[in-house]
Amino acid sequence: MIKIPKILLPNKNINMTKWSTIACDQYTSELEYWKSVESEVENEPSTYHLMLPEIYLEEEDVDERIEKINKTMDKYISDGIFEEKGPCIIVVERSFPNAPTRTGMMLTLDLEDYDFHKDSTSLIRATEGTVEERIPPRMKIRENASIEMPHIMVLIDDPEKTVLEPLKEYAVNNLVPIYDFELMKDGGHIKGYEITDNEIIEKMKSSILRLADKEVFKNKYNTDVDVSPMLFAVGDGNHSLASAKCHWDNIKKGLSEEEKANHPARFALCEIVNIHDQGIVFEPIHRVLFNVDTGYLLDELQGYFMENATIVNIPEDFDESKAEKQEGVHTILFVSENEKGIIYIDEKVHTLATGALQPFLDRFLEYNEDVKIDYIHGLDSLKQIGTRKGNIGFIFPNLDKRDFFTSIVKNGPMPRKTFSLGEANEKRYYLECRKIK
Repeated sequence: MIKIPKILLPNKNINMTKWSTIACDQYTSELEYWKSVESEVENEPSTYHLMLPEIYLEEEDVDERIEKINKTMDKYISDGIFEEKGPCIIVVERSFPNAPTRTGMMLTLDLEDYDFHKDSTSLIRATEGTVEERIPPRMKIRENASIEMPHIMVLIDDPEKTVLEPLKEYAVNNLVPIYDFELMKDGGHIKGYEITDNEIIEKMKSSILRLADKEVFKNKYNTDVDVSPMLFAVGDGNHSLASAKCHWDNIKKGLSEEEKANHPARFALCEIVNIHDQGIVFEPIHRVLFNVDTGYLLDELQGYFMENATIVNIPEDFDESKAEKQEGVHTILFVSENEKGIIYIDEKVHTLATGALQPFLDRFLEYNEDVKIDYIHGLDSLKQIGTRKGNIGFIFPNLDKRDFFTSIVKNGPMPRKTFSLGEANEKRYYLECRKIK
């Protein structure tokens, strides 16, 4: 289920602000962001040189980029860029200018306990639909990689705060941070505390095991006793974890049972966070369509939903935050170059706004091959991109995190790209690494 990892961190001579960069699946339509990161880190050691921003996935030189990434990983190891810590837990404290502090811990999870498919009953489950076409490019990097560096955040449902909160209290009161620095590009501040005390670690393990107890699970979610417990829900980085799982499934075919037991690729380094942490803020992921005629799309939408949807135009200066929630319908705003409006869709179509609209968007994309879609984190980015000529952006309402685990347990994964843990600059930055060969 879990394993206490050995973790690689840059040595004391490395500029940590330049080392740590945002996850590859952010700012996927904002080339200027990634150009500015490239300019800032230059040729200094950085996780930017160890990953492939998704904005470059369609470039002709993608294979050369991946080969360079793998070679750079090997070079960083041979050049002594890393220092190995542990086996240990690293308690992570992330603070933001305009959001509460978030606490997590770095652990490795056993990929044998993870299944990303819709009907999964495993201890570790996906929270959103997995787009399997997104897995091969990530596997292409991982299959020849000597190290992994996660942007995966995995949630636990611990309202009594028995797992992470005692660890943080111990760390802050007894330890000196092993890293403590400002993240680049408005990423906030991050501290890490290394815990090696076996007694503290064993208490943490016991608290986690209690969350997975069948009786505790049954009472918490009002399920039948034979329903398999879910302990971990993948909050961010599901496709990266799915890629690690597929990579492990390929590797283990040629291994003995003894070799499988402790092979480093069997495990994946993740940050574990309590969903009840004040720093966990659920943000909706919005949609932008490119190269589309807004009037045609809205006509098609009305025809698709018939009496189950109503489209209302609103003034250009209308404040999106003032859009009132109406009983029994989902409220989805849209913006384009010359139009702004609200789409009301009957909740009987789907319990979630994304679940109601996404099937229409999928069908529209299928029959209009020139139209493309992107998934946007953050309202400001959505409005900036959605109002460009030929684009339309859809703004989704917030989710209630209190119902999150119950929804996954009873209904399975949510539609893909339904939610985000915070705004784009609050997402996990690459920092810690681990050998996987």
